[in-house]
Amino acid sequence: IASAQAAAEPAAAPNLTGNVAITTNYKFRGQDQDIIGNNGFAKDSYVKPAIQGGIDYAFGSSGFYVGNWNSSVNWLPGNSVEMDFYGGYKFKGGPIDWDVGVLTYVYPGNTAGNTTEIYGAGTWADETIGAFTAKYSWTVSKDYFNYAGNKGGSGLDGTNTGYLNLAYTKEIFPKVTLKAAIGYTFFTSDIKSLGYKDYLDYNVGAAYDFGSGLSLGGYIQGGNEQSAFNLVASPGVDINGVTFGQTTFSPNKTRFILMLTKTL
Repeated sequence: IASAQAAAEPAAAPNLTGNVAITTNYKFRGQDQDIIGNNGFAKDSYVKPAIQGGIDYAFGSSGFYVGNWNSSVNWLPGNSVEMDFYGGYKFKGGPIDWDVGVLTYVYPGNTAGNTTEIYGAGTWADETIGAFTAKYSWTVSKDYFNYAGNKGGSGLDGTNTGYLNLAYTKEIFPKVTLKAAIGYTFFTSDIKSLGYKDYLDYNVGAAYDFGSGLSLGGYIQGGNEQSAFNLVASPGVDINGVTFGQTTFSPNKTRFILMLTKTL
């Protein structure tokens, strides 16, 4: 499952790792990240390839880490790349592996989408049962991915929007790992006043490890409350005040996604 916070585990010595990936569609929290078509209207397509990659640096066995992750996107006018910068601290507390940190999403071509969150996660793992992770991300920036339109002068605030994610991984066959997750986005009242609704997203699939850091995954991803996020794909034709042929789709629409990943 693609993650912008796949920071390296603490190691015995300073450790630099990297990753590159090609995906048939980039979804973030269940939503398509490539939605602007050549005609200026929304693009409803199952295949919207994205190239992704990042680096992570772990400060030895201290538990501290920093990283950067990037992806091609197309949902903000004038912008074509997402750049994520994060740093945090991992530590062991009883049977739980804890991870706390801060993450900033940067859209250099259109800063209206810039968002900063702080996060905390706990993972419990068992070789027989698998690994369970619970993570909560809390928005501390003035807006949440431009939903409130704060930089555009709306006067609305996206601060305190939250996201809860529950994930599970388990090697079910040699070299084959099952991955499943559900998430829930809690919008602020200002964002809800625009008609958006809190929604559930889901992600389930499996990845095959070819060895040498190369893996191929297939996942089903999407979200509910689709009508609250509908975009116009074709404006249709207006005849005597009546619109004919207009089509819409939701970025929360369920997609099957393939991802080829190489860790370095």
